[in-house]
Amino acid sequence: MKILLPVDGSTCSMRAARYLTRHWPADAAVTLLNVDLPLRESIAGRLDADSVARFHLDNGTAALKPARRVLAKAGHVFDERMLVGDPGAEIVQLAHRGRYDLVVMGSHGRGALKSLFLGSVVLKVLSGSSVPVLVVR
Repeated sequence: MKILLPVDGSTCSMRAARYLTRHWPADAAVTLLNVDLPLRESIAGRLDADSVARFHLDNGTAALKPARRVLAKAGHVFDERMLVGDPGAEIVQLAHRGRYDLVVMGSHGRGALKSLFLGSVVLKVLSGSSVPVLVVR
């Protein structure tokens, strides 16, 4: 079974990581994923490509660190991916292209109406994914 665990360093994504460690299927291959938003063009245009890449690497590393610690402490082996783009779209695309069996995500637990106005990543993934999505609240 292939499981995709997108995280952003928040307490919500940590809940999803802890949930997964407690319910880890014996045959699971887990990928820990962070999708960093692209820099605004007005900022990225003033930086060289190496600085932009370093910025995204630093952000991704910081966002993965708490979940990485939880999974490693539980003794689980996993791989990691860092992408740059629209988080909802990138998660849906990777889940499909990577032939994942399940996406496990944390939710901020806001009401449905408020989440619509905020453009919730979870809602984007739920509405766009052909892969089953487990939302941990």
